[in-house]
Amino acid sequence: MDLWAYTVELLGQYGVWGLFFLAFIEAIIFPIPPDVLLVPMALINHKAALGYALVATAASVGGGYFGYLIGEYAGQPLLQRLARPETIDRIDALFARYGGWAVAIAGLTPIPYKVFTIASGLFKVRVATFMVASLVGRGIRFFAEAVLIILFGQRIVYFLQNRFELVTVILAVILILVYLSVQGNWEKRFREWISGRF
Repeated sequence: MDLWAYTVELLGQYGVWGLFFLAFIEAIIFPIPPDVLLVPMALINHKAALGYALVATAASVGGGYFGYLIGEYAGQPLLQRLARPETIDRIDALFARYGGWAVAIAGLTPIPYKVFTIASGLFKVRVATFMVASLVGRGIRFFAEAVLIILFGQRIVYFLQNRFELVTVILAVILILVYLSVQGNWEKRFREWISGRF
């Protein structure tokens, strides 16, 4: 049995508490995302889907803050164990460009959120910015899954398994555009961002 299946079997029996625990530890060190419990739980009980998304968001942000504290006091060696050097360089570039709002981007994209929580503490991101950005990124992700399940039920599972990452990346780009427009001179910054990617 692989780790994903074992995690679902072990923590799934505890329902909401299992989801809370998984979302909390995933934000710090665990490799399995809370989506593996959130999606089946929401499918089984549509009426509670938004409640499950709230639990996953709250636990993930709470775990993220714990990861932030770890990063603040022991970040460098731990980050080097969790991520490849090129990933750390990308994270550093995102923090340099977007500040603490890079955490919101991480909450949506395939880049592991736990790497950003630890990096936030290491790079001394303001705690208030970190918490708000975490709420935005994690909240959008988990509530989007819950809403899609409420609207489409079982039919949306294939999409969530195979295409949801693409949607979250698009949402991350939208967040970047909003950030740039708030910061002013967004057209120039957006062109710079695009030219740096392609």
